[in-house]
Amino acid sequence: MSVTLMPIPGFPGNQTALNPAGPAAVHIEHTFALIFWITTTVYLLALAAVIYVVTRRRYQLTLMPEPLPTTKESDRVVTRAVAAAMVLTVMLLFVMMISSFITSRRIGRMNDQQALTIDVYGHQWWWEVQYPNEHEPFRIVTTANEIHVPVGTPIRIRGTSRDVIHSFWAPNIQGKRDLMPGYNTDVLMQVDQPGLWRGQCAEYCGLQHAHMSFYMVAESQTDFDNWMTMQIQPAVAPNNPQTQHGQQVFLTHACVMCHTIRGTTAGSRVGPDLTHLASRSTIAAGMLPNTVGNLGGWIMNPQSLKPGSRMPPNQISGTDLQDLLAYLETLR
Repeated sequence: MSVTLMPIPGFPGNQTALNPAGPAAVHIEHTFALIFWITTTVYLLALAAVIYVVTRRRYQLTLMPEPLPTTKESDRVVTRAVAAAMVLTVMLLFVMMISSFITSRRIGRMNDQQALTIDVYGHQWWWEVQYPNEHEPFRIVTTANEIHVPVGTPIRIRGTSRDVIHSFWAPNIQGKRDLMPGYNTDVLMQVDQPGLWRGQCAEYCGLQHAHMSFYMVAESQTDFDNWMTMQIQPAVAPNNPQTQHGQQVFLTHACVMCHTIRGTTAGSRVGPDLTHLASRSTIAAGMLPNTVGNLGGWIMNPQSLKPGSRMPPNQISGTDLQDLLAYLETLR
């Protein structure tokens, strides 16, 4: 199966708010850095003061320390020091609040832009992705767990949930947005750097919440247009006895009850659309690289890989499984 594997182990640099790849993430990172350095500085100063007081005076546990002499002048010094610390604290809090307000305004102004709209639906535990087409509804593109976007183009993610509360978060691109059942949540974002940017459900949604990830694939406008053209097409017809039999295995087993393959009689939307399954880099919502071995194991016993997932185990003979995998490899 010819796919480009994602840099899954460790997610180096492609799932962190400290490596912004878009304007919204840049604003968020600047505010985070400001708050981090302010709080770190205050913490270190407070720690230094505690260490100074502890090491400056030492007392024996068996003796009560003599009370320190006080004068009006020393009282005034202490009062002024406390007042200055309070004023500085309030000023720093206002600085952080104003910075957060400015960031929110800058991100909010992005919502006025014209943007490419992408519909995202959260399921337990995978992501359904649609590219709507109001003028030609028959050309709607549907995929799963991968969001292809052109670099430098404003993108409007219009999200909702099909079951419980999920949260859409690609930290390199934008802050998180909760997806509520029955409500639409719009968030505008833009990716300025080509690459693979990992996202994650950021709201606990059940047993496999940790394995509900997605990738944003940022590419040139030409590559994006080519990808869209390919995704609009129905599945290719099998052209040899093995893949023809594999298609029949798909259409006569439980697969057809949950999945769609456009161009065939399979039209269920319980699970991901598989029309172009082989063009995706991962399966099981980013959990496994999309290889023949992983796909075979996932088909036969998904519960051993992702306990609690909605996909049931399948009783398929070895020959039928090999033919089914050969057919699924053709779905590019």
